Amino acid sequence: MDHQPKFFENLSGTGKAIGVLTSGGDAQGMNAAVRAVVRMGIYVKAKVYFVYEGYQGMVDGGDNIVEVSWESVSSILQVGGTVIGSARCKSFRTREGRLQAACNLVKRGITNLCVIGGDGSLTGANLFREEWSGLLEELAQKGKIDEEAVKKYAYLNIVGMVGSIDNDFCGTDMTIGTDSALHRIIEVVDAIMTTAQSHQRTFVLEVMGRHCGYLALVSALACGADWVFIPEYPPEEGWEDSMCVKLSENRARKKRLNIIIVAEGAIDCHNKPITSEKVKDLVVQRLGFDTRVTILGHVQRGGTPSAFDRILASRMGVEAVLALLEATPDTPACVVSLSGNQAVRLPLMECVQMTQEVQKAMDEGRFVEAVRLRGRSFENNLNTYKLLSQKKPDAELPKTNFNVAVLNVGAPAAGMNAAVRAAVRVGITEGHKMFAVIDGFEGFARGKIKEISWGDVGGWTGQGGSILGTKRTLPAKYLEKIADQMRTNNINALMVIGGFEAYESCLQLHEARSCFEEFCVPICVLPATISNNVPGTDFSIGADTALNAIVETCDRIKQSASGTKRRVFIIETMGGYCGYLANMGALAAGADAAYIFEEQFDIRELQANVEHLTEKMKTSIQRGLVLRNENCNENYTTDFIYQLYSEEGKGVFDCRKNVLGHMQQGGAPSPFDRNFGTKISAKAMQWISKKLKETYRKEEGKVFANTDDSVCLLGMRRRNLVFQPVAELKNETDFVHRIPMEQWWLKLRPLMKILAKYKTSYDVSDSGQLEHVAMHSPKEAETGAI
Repeated sequence: MDHQPKFFENLSGTGKAIGVLTSGGDAQGMNAAVRAVVRMGIYVKAKVYFVYEGYQGMVDGGDNIVEVSWESVSSILQVGGTVIGSARCKSFRTREGRLQAACNLVKRGITNLCVIGGDGSLTGANLFREEWSGLLEELAQKGKIDEEAVKKYAYLNIVGMVGSIDNDFCGTDMTIGTDSALHRIIEVVDAIMTTAQSHQRTFVLEVMGRHCGYLALVSALACGADWVFIPEYPPEEGWEDSMCVKLSENRARKKRLNIIIVAEGAIDCHNKPITSEKVKDLVVQRLGFDTRVTILGHVQRGGTPSAFDRILASRMGVEAVLALLEATPDTPACVVSLSGNQAVRLPLMECVQMTQEVQKAMDEGRFVEAVRLRGRSFENNLNTYKLLSQKKPDAELPKTNFNVAVLNVGAPAAGMNAAVRAAVRVGITEGHKMFAVIDGFEGFARGKIKEISWGDVGGWTGQGGSILGTKRTLPAKYLEKIADQMRTNNINALMVIGGFEAYESCLQLHEARSCFEEFCVPICVLPATISNNVPGTDFSIGADTALNAIVETCDRIKQSASGTKRRVFIIETMGGYCGYLANMGALAAGADAAYIFEEQFDIRELQANVEHLTEKMKTSIQRGLVLRNENCNENYTTDFIYQLYSEEGKGVFDCRKNVLGHMQQGGAPSPFDRNFGTKISAKAMQWISKKLKETYRKEEGKVFANTDDSVCLLGMRRRNLVFQPVAELKNETDFVHRIPMEQWWLKLRPLMKILAKYKTSYDVSDSGQLEHVAMHSPKEAETGAI
């Protein structure tokens, strides 16, 4: 795809005024979106206004609509909720109210609105846009504005961003706030699990989601809950018996606790509500288990936004400003949203209509249709949950006589255990015998391999590190011993979960096939590393957890600096030669600079950064944050940069340094990593099953796979999960520095610089096309997005 890069410098905001408001329920990450809109707007020389208290502020006018500066949005990135307030507004629903709002906007010359809220807020904005010219004419007739103003401000542009913790908006994979709400839920579940285990209790957890079961479904997937109730997929008739049988079976398997998750809008197949109290009473009456209810309530809306939400909101805020600059009188109101890893623009009303279709389908009892309308991601989550939560009786399981081994390779990454659990359970469901290899290829060579059962991996999703044990050793020096073990244990397929070493290991096995027939079996690599440096994938399991650890620490450090004033912190992150953690950490923490290996820098750039910080200290924001990737430059070390900044900043600011180290590798996996690990692992195991059937030679009674496409890496590429032969990925790899030759996130680098007030070029070729909301066929749910 050879396109001419299109740079946003050609888009000038001079003479334009943008109003930004948050409306409806609050969501973590809204402030990050507000910050990005304000700074990008000012960057392109537009005037930017806060509209306080949502539509109510627009109707009331006065001090509720205020022009803002660069510093107005300082220090809000890490704050939950919305600093500009949000209110439900009855008067905006009347034409009289909208007339008053139009008058207040025109007086300030605002004809571009960026609305951050749910579907109700966005529908209101669209109606306002459609009525705009009529409202102006009416205002002119009443003498409130002159004819000149009617001509000058003839049309209103609207761009929406969806801020909603429920993730209930069709057309977008993730809404702003969803990931943070999942963080809150998982923190609570993890805490409850320890107390439930002590007392052998059953816990019924009620989570938000009146009309959408996304939070309940994903948190059930992320903590391995025993049962989940969601509005889109009511349980079948007689669910009370099935649930109680399952709970008592789990207790019989020595499981000391049960977790049941209920969405607040859960219903049965007759559209009657299923409440958490009802579920609790049922368990107590039927089974006599000690059962407690926990209602999470508004905790889910609170707290600081996760790294994912900050990056998502920052990307969308910038995209929203670009959309407003490019809008013409004929452009329909659009929503900026996320599809896979790609920012897209979609017609606002198409999304709203589809969202309403879901509710309609549920009201009419068309539940299969409701799940399909929710989109690929939701359908995938549901199918994966059904696959992993309930073990079929042995008599019902197919018997394939295939043995599949799972192992971890490289450094530990949070989410590896969730991937192993999913692999083992899906493998057993498919009828295979599953084997676990302890301590990577080194353990494999020593025969540390054992069969692993469904129950053995219970409770693994929330565990950090690698329970199987992992080593960086590559197989090359043990090829003969490993081949021996594969023969002895009759291993017919391998799933290798790990980082760059896992990818290299599978390349070595692929190349050794000519000498060892034992390696002529299907092999799948799942990328799991905090560095996110594996070719063939945009994301690796573990990177999100590490990013959250970095961002959390940066928040604390920034807070300490706000007390002492005039202080700059230099923070060193991990990642080998890959700058992903440093760059994305800087974007999510609001840093002033990030030094990475992929973008060479010299002493002049360091000098420019020091001068930039010196200027910053003259404003009201008297602190700085600089991130440095551990291997960005062998001479400009963290110590060197610290000493340089200390010397050059004498009398203006003082410096501190902080090396984050292995805390980035530890900790419980984030909801994203649990979910991502679980889903790609389940998909990989299904691929292995398919390959085993294709490559089984009946006459010889063995599996023989020796084509390139039988050794694949499963990665997320832009919008889809793709299996790619490792032999083909070789050409995309820089083996010396252990990074892919092309990395998608480098495109977001200018974003970080713009939001830190640096002049830079930003290639916007990828954005700008208005797409349509695609309906997908049921088949697509199997192949498509995560």
